[in-house]
Parts: sequence; structure tokens; C-alpha cells
Amino acid sequence: MTTATSEELRLTDRINRIEPSATMTVVAEADKLRSQGIDVVGFGAGEPHFSTPQHIKEAAIAAIQENFTKYTPVAGTAELRDAIAHRHNMDFDSDYRREEVIASVGGKQALFNAIQVLVDHRDEVILPVPYWVSFKDIVRYAGGDCVLLETDENQGFRVTAEMVARLISPRTKAIILNSPSNPSGAVMSPEDMTEVVRLAHQRGIWVLSDECYVYLNYAARNFSVGALREYKERFVLLGSLSKTYAMTGWRLGYALAPSAVAGAIAKLQSQSTSNPTSIVQKAAVAALKGPQDCVEQMRLEYIQLRDHVMEGLRSIPGMTCTMPEGAFYAYPNISAFLGRAGLKSASDVAGRLLREAHVATVPGEGFGTSDHIRISYATSRAELDRGLERMRKFFAAL
Repeated sequence: MTTATSEELRLTDRINRIEPSATMTVVAEADKLRSQGIDVVGFGAGEPHFSTPQHIKEAAIAAIQENFTKYTPVAGTAELRDAIAHRHNMDFDSDYRREEVIASVGGKQALFNAIQVLVDHRDEVILPVPYWVSFKDIVRYAGGDCVLLETDENQGFRVTAEMVARLISPRTKAIILNSPSNPSGAVMSPEDMTEVVRLAHQRGIWVLSDECYVYLNYAARNFSVGALREYKERFVLLGSLSKTYAMTGWRLGYALAPSAVAGAIAKLQSQSTSNPTSIVQKAAVAALKGPQDCVEQMRLEYIQLRDHVMEGLRSIPGMTCTMPEGAFYAYPNISAFLGRAGLKSASDVAGRLLREAHVATVPGEGFGTSDHIRISYATSRAELDRGLERMRKFFAAL
């Protein structure tokens, strides 16, 4: 039996413009090795190792028992949208109303929908490097062109308004910000973020602010562009409960946007997934309106894990790593090892780490750089130690 090629299948241009998620590819390869009985240390997936807090799970169980299992409004229930707005307004001094909120099947869908309704064919989107793996492909799927903003690792991957201004052209439609950053853990200062948003507002450019990790800020107080109320008609906030409440598999994200944009996103969502799962919406309300001490407890533990993994990485001769200020990733520079033992790229390094040392990491090419690998330290200290020791032996043998 033969398999038809994509050309023979006549797949669309838009699907051929994108690649599979680099992160999901690594997870699949690691799972394949595990299915063969190989013990793999997983530093690949960006997923909290904590369990979902009990009161959130109980709310979902209650929703099932109470038969809350029917369709809901496409944008989510009024209760959920009000809870999202209230939580954000309380925590970040923003000013959102129900009609400016749309709940989605995960933060990625919220981002995907926002880009589809704002970015048209040949529109330019300024994207700081390193970037989350999905940003570039989602823009490409919409027909837009990414204009890459190269940052300086020695400056903590800082993004400033001056750097953005140099890349603005008549075709610039949007700027994507991600703070804290996946993969680098970099955090934009409130001052830099304010200046970028102000510049975008002056030029009539959209800011898409992915704030999936906004509660995992270790460097300073939490800051959201939502606090910049005077500019809110020119930015869209994308958020998620996945990292904040350890709810990755529940798939609940949201967009906060001007009502016209929120309405357009709802229209698109009505023709794709419709509403997020009804049961998950009840769990999300419990997360947002319930006790928040679990959020701070997880943040404090991530700081300890961050410090531990940084100590381990810096003990590997030749490896350097900028201190992550948020999220739960380290992004070590492995350029000192390129050229050794046939290693030519970060993909080579990550591939051999997985096959020979049985440690799953994500190569930097998926994030726009060629001399880094991404390590998720959202795991136990014992698992970190196992993986770091394997990495130490692997690099020492090169």
C-alpha cells in the first residue's frame, strides 16, 4: 500500500506554510522511546508537574453531577466571562467587561483566533526572537509575514520600543509580546512594555500580548498591558488557566479585546470549536473565584526549581545560561559544543541528548535561534538531578 504525497493530495497552501509544533514533536519522540521500555527524563513539555487544586476538580465533578453538560454560548457562560474579567481587573487594575471577554479551548486557540481576525495576507507582524514555537506558524497560516526582532542574550533578551520602531513599515499590522517569555524566561519591564504599547497606539498597530505566564514572574511585581487602560483599543490580551492553576489538559484560555474584536473572534469560534467544554467552564469559575494561595505556592516552588536547575547547568563546563526571570524554562546556550563529535546544530544536540542520554529537550531552531536548547524545569528536584547528571556526562564525553 502506497501513501499519497501532499502534492498528490492537493493540500492547501496555508497548511503547507506551517510545520508541526517542535515541542509536540519532542514529546512524541520521547513517548516512543518510553514505549520501548527506555527511561527518559522529560525536560521537553511545558507543563506544570503540580496536580490541579482540589477545589477546582470538585467543581468539575459537581458540574457533571448537576448535568451541566449542554452547549453554552460560544464565548463562554456569562458567569465565566465575568469571572475572567473580575480576576484580571482585580489583579492587574485593568477594566474589562463581559462583552470584551471570550473563553476558548486553551490559550493557543485564543491566540490563533485573534491572529486570524486581525492579520491578513501580506500583513507584517513584528516577532521578538526567541519566540514561542507557535507564533510564527500561526501568523504564516493567516497569510502574514513575520518580521523578526533579534534580541541580545547578554541583555537578557530585552525588547524595547526603539528596537520595535526600527522594524515598523507601512505593512506592519501587529507586534507580538510574550512576557514572561517561552522559551527564555525573560520578563519585559513595565516601562519597556508601556513604551512599546504607546508606540503601537501612536502608529495604529495592534499589540498581541501573550500573558500565559503572567503569574509566574520572579523578577518584579506582576504587570499586564491591561493596566494601560488608555491604549486598550489597540491591544489584545491572551491568557490561559493552564499554567496558573496547573490545568493544561483542561484546555481553557481567553482573550480580552475591544468588543468588536471579541465579537469577530466569537464569530470565528462559532464556526470551529464553538464553546469551551461546559464542565471545564465550571471548573474555571472555581479557579478564578476561589482561593488564590495555590498560585503563589506554585510560583515560590518554581523559583526554587529555577535556582536549582541554573546551578546544575552552570556546573557543565562550556555551557552558559541567562537567568530566567519568569515562566518555568531555562534556555542554555550550547554553542561551545557545536563542531564537536559531528554536532552542527541545536537539533543535533537535542537529538543526541534524547537518543544517547535519554533526556528530552527542545532544540532552539523551533524558537528562532540555532545555539540553544530549551529545558522545562517544571518537574521534581529529583527528576532535575537525574536529567542534569545525564547531561553533564553527555557533554563531558564530547
